[in-house]
Amino acid sequence: MADKFDLIVVGAGPGGYPAAIRGAQLGFKVACIERERAGGICLNWGCIPTKALLKSAEAMRTVQHAADFGVIVKGEIGFDWSKVIARSRGVSEKLAGGVESLFRKYGVTSFKGTARLTGRGKVEVDTASGAQKLEAPRIIIATGARAKFLPGIEPDGDRVITYREAMVLPEAPKSMVVIGAGAIGVEFADFWNAFGIEVTIIEFMPRILPIEDEEISKTLTRSLQKKGIKILTGTKTTGIKVTGKQATTSYTTADGQAGQVTSDRVLLAVGVRANIEGIGLEGMGVKLDRGFIQVDDRYQTTSPGIWSVGDCAGPPLLAHVAMQEGARCVEWMAGKHPEPVDYDAIPGCTYCDPEVASIGKTEAQAREAGIDIKVGKFPFSVQGKALGSGHTEGFVKVIINQARGEVVGVHAIGHGVTDLIAEMSLAMTSEATAHDILTAIHPHPTLSEAMLEATAEALGEGFHL
Repeated sequence: MADKFDLIVVGAGPGGYPAAIRGAQLGFKVACIERERAGGICLNWGCIPTKALLKSAEAMRTVQHAADFGVIVKGEIGFDWSKVIARSRGVSEKLAGGVESLFRKYGVTSFKGTARLTGRGKVEVDTASGAQKLEAPRIIIATGARAKFLPGIEPDGDRVITYREAMVLPEAPKSMVVIGAGAIGVEFADFWNAFGIEVTIIEFMPRILPIEDEEISKTLTRSLQKKGIKILTGTKTTGIKVTGKQATTSYTTADGQAGQVTSDRVLLAVGVRANIEGIGLEGMGVKLDRGFIQVDDRYQTTSPGIWSVGDCAGPPLLAHVAMQEGARCVEWMAGKHPEPVDYDAIPGCTYCDPEVASIGKTEAQAREAGIDIKVGKFPFSVQGKALGSGHTEGFVKVIINQARGEVVGVHAIGHGVTDLIAEMSLAMTSEATAHDILTAIHPHPTLSEAMLEATAEALGEGFHL
């Protein structure tokens, strides 16, 4: 006998758990299935624990530069690696427990196990206590994604690892090679560097953070290199050979030069692929698009009664996007009329030091689109709050459509910019003009003033530069 629900959500990550909770708020009887811990990769193995690790890295650097602030630290500065890792895991545990508590609060029935579609509106869950059959007229697939590998190069979980193993390394390595210079690769590289670990980044594309504005990538490259991180861009990884407790990575540079680098471990950070195998999609008529579940503008798949949100439904592969998709999807199911997600105004953040944040078009993209633009930049080196806090690296860059006065892109690098970008997300989604930003009073002294100042510079109205 199957347990009957109004909505079944497969996956309790950033796409699934908001969908389940919003569904319960709207009166649906909801079941949510998760094979690991509530919160998915983001809360347990991605967004959240990495930020905790990076906070430890920030603390390490702050102590190392304490003398700059008149604080004298006597003796050798050391660290307890096990406590660094344990703190990160504790943060994840607390938030995952919070999601489980919210399920209880809103009456979402939670199942721990592996789900498989067995027919129209039918799901079977393999749990520790045996198989359980569920039925619902609405099913949301929110199974997320996992690390992708290079052809012929796969992790062994020891010397060649993914982000999951990197999160809980039993000891601090002496050296690391990071293959891939997207957000994951750059964040881990910066984290390890703070603890004195020798790091080499190998990136196939011509620059690190290749989807960011070129000026941002160049600035971050200089910053990381200044810290001692070796960066090889335009470089193809050709193989990894593990010998004992070391791994030798072979590569070929853009000009055809072959090289090798030996390290304690190698992190594969070359992207992700959707978790779509073994859940019964094949027999339900669910079509795929380049390895991701194909959906329409309301997240409906090609199979009636089945929807999909989050990373498994394709890019942009970001937790905050998945959350919005999950909520919007359920609201449409309930007959509501929510505002669609504006995919032209999705903020992206990388939490290395200095941080990187962006939204909208890059300067190159705006020009290629034929938009008559004005560009304003404001450096943190002359910004009051930044000077006072000692974080003067970086700048804010605002791109404005000259004819319409709207913001078409914002790109920032510097301390705290991942928090500042939300202002421009609101501006772009609410169609505020650049002059609207100027008329909004920004408190002084705060880092937020950099957004105001860069906008003023784009309009030719700045008076602090």
